[in-house]
Amino acid sequence: MKAPYLGIVFLGIVAILNAAMMIGMSHMMGSRRPTSTKAEPYESGIPPLGGTRERYSVSFYMVAVLFIIFDIETIFLIPWAVVFRGLPLGGFLAMILFLAVLGVGLVYAWKKGALEWD
Repeated sequence: MKAPYLGIVFLGIVAILNAAMMIGMSHMMGSRRPTSTKAEPYESGIPPLGGTRERYSVSFYMVAVLFIIFDIETIFLIPWAVVFRGLPLGGFLAMILFLAVLGVGLVYAWKKGALEWD
């Protein structure tokens, strides 16, 4: 019963050992020349401004959540589009309902101003 899974287990062990070996070799062979400039936080080419404990605007999180929701929508639409011709009417109606719920959510977020970036 376990024989079909031995290949998967072996592949997992090889992947873990490979990752550990790469990290170890990088740590042992990498050059270290620490400076104060290298120790500073860096993001997007812009020097950091303010402290690290500043609060973000709620609209930042709203845009991120909406992006994730519509990204998941795309993930559901691709396989549905591939098998669209073979689906019965129920498959089509289920996707229309799914898109309608997402559309209502988008209109609600739009009306509440979640898409405004002030």
